[in-house]
Amino acid sequence: MVDVLVIGSGGAGLSAALAAKEAGASVLVVGKMYPTNSQTSMAQGGINAALGNVEEDHISLHIADTIKSAHGLCDEDMVRHMCADAPQTIEWLEKLGVPFSRIEASQNETNPHSSLISVAQRQMGGASAKRACYAQDYTGLKILHTLYDTCLKEGITFLDEHFLLNLIVPEETIKGVTLLDIRTGEVKQIDAKSVIIATGGYGALYHNYTTNMYGATGDGIAAVLRAGGAVSDMEFIQFHPTGLKHSCILMSESARGEGGYLVNDKGERFVDELKPRDIVARAIFTQMQAGHEVFLDLRHLGEEKLMELLPQEVALCKLHEGVDPAHDLIPIKPVAHYTMGGIDVDEALEINGIKGCFAVGECSNAKVHGANRLGGNSLLEITAFGRFSGENAYKHAVYASSKPAADTQRNKDRAHIEALFTKKGEENFYRYREALGKLFYEKVGIVRHNDSLNEALEAVIAMQVAQKEMGLFDKSRHTNQNLIEYLEFQNTLLLAPTIISAAIARDESRGAHFKLGFEEENEAFRKHIVLQWKKEDQ
Repeated sequence: MVDVLVIGSGGAGLSAALAAKEAGASVLVVGKMYPTNSQTSMAQGGINAALGNVEEDHISLHIADTIKSAHGLCDEDMVRHMCADAPQTIEWLEKLGVPFSRIEASQNETNPHSSLISVAQRQMGGASAKRACYAQDYTGLKILHTLYDTCLKEGITFLDEHFLLNLIVPEETIKGVTLLDIRTGEVKQIDAKSVIIATGGYGALYHNYTTNMYGATGDGIAAVLRAGGAVSDMEFIQFHPTGLKHSCILMSESARGEGGYLVNDKGERFVDELKPRDIVARAIFTQMQAGHEVFLDLRHLGEEKLMELLPQEVALCKLHEGVDPAHDLIPIKPVAHYTMGGIDVDEALEINGIKGCFAVGECSNAKVHGANRLGGNSLLEITAFGRFSGENAYKHAVYASSKPAADTQRNKDRAHIEALFTKKGEENFYRYREALGKLFYEKVGIVRHNDSLNEALEAVIAMQVAQKEMGLFDKSRHTNQNLIEYLEFQNTLLLAPTIISAAIARDESRGAHFKLGFEEENEAFRKHIVLQWKKEDQ
């Protein structure tokens, strides 16, 4: 029996694994893909930390910006925890070897963290200062590779290409999980004293309309729901303002942070590019609804600066859109990017209702992002809270029983997988996956209306009914991608009604949830929240 079992091998899972290992735990990391393929690699712009490199920045301003961006829908204690840990998190990452971009030390003599004095920082949308530490525009990738390398150095064991099926939760206490070995088709059980869910968000519900990989299907969240856990704030999905028009590939916010413009087909700028993402995305959507095309303009930055600071953006534009940012406008549109809601956890990141099971990263609702995540805070959350969850999981494991779990859940899951192979299944679920993505983008998207939301809910219920007729066309037992994608689709159909129902129930416009008939932005409320926080902080 392993002390700490981590499900998910992205930045959150790897950070958790390293912390648990350092505390003295035996650790196993399970992932349905290889760690370097995880969603973390797609986070380009930076990781927030008030290092003191800029005189006008401070941890208190980072906290205030986060609360303002969240539209007050956050736990201020958790926000304080995350933001206060940020400088130490950057220091930890740098010691591990993350190659942050640098500035001349002579440019910066006010930093109390002497080892971080030369870490370069850029401004992201919604931030009041240059706060995002970056590694060109490969920040998430460089962090991910460094964390993975460190895990290998520390001797942490990995079990790749294993798909999470269910949690084993007798008497509201975690005892392990069941997994599908993708390569062999075998259903396995792993017993553990504590479990950390770090499986990412559910942006892939917006299939073909998201920056997320196809596999971001909320597998961990769905497993928690089946085990009796709860979710919250599922209606809050962030739409990134600048996805490439034809491929939905992410154009990092760093492009605007470095001075990029947003223009319509008349060459007009129509929004402050560094407003929070929900505001910028709606401004672009409004232009598109009026019949305009929208572009990201980086031409004035010059080729030398682009290649120094944004080489990945240049390569992606050339590859996926056939444009050169040094000379051409970049066609863009807002697409689903990040899911603020997720698994309900307490202040220790332990899942409410399941003892010994923790959740961290995009799958978790730690109440730090609220109605709209601040750019640069996602990499901070997965590393700062990843370490925190690993420490807490080890503390639970020290006193947990080492008695193995019964094999009841494994037998159920074996029967379920076997039934899928014998089922005829005349309906092609891929057609429904495409339809679900389009449905969500059009009716559960940037701008919502109760009538459209109710239509979407009816359509999803019809898909759930039709699921009885869906099945596999590939009956092979080994490395069956058709099987994995079907299981992922089952998870998305479980989550879809929770998202829509939450959106219907929230009759207000707040952050990423903008509902017609309730358009008031409630700016006065946001200002009240921030002013109230500042008074309490004094």
